[in-house]
Amino acid sequence: MTSTTDETLGYEQARDELIEVVRRLETGGTTLEESLALWERGEELAKVCRRWLDGARARLDAALAEDEEEGTGEEGDGGRQDAG
Repeated sequence: MTSTTDETLGYEQARDELIEVVRRLETGGTTLEESLALWERGEELAKVCRRWLDGARARLDAALAEDEEEGTGEEGDGGRQDAG
């Protein structure tokens, strides 16, 4: 396992380590204690990946919302006139 703290792990690093943890668990040949430690590490890494993906989704949603707001402002009211 790595000495990098979860806070400084990039998405790709966490994903790659998680893949290795899963591979080791699937291969077997570890003691119960080692398997539990691997499982716990895998859970931590999955949380890191989820935080990165959630953050990326939030940034994408914000960028899309910003584009929609700018698009609405540029197009005006689409030729509609207020009744009144």
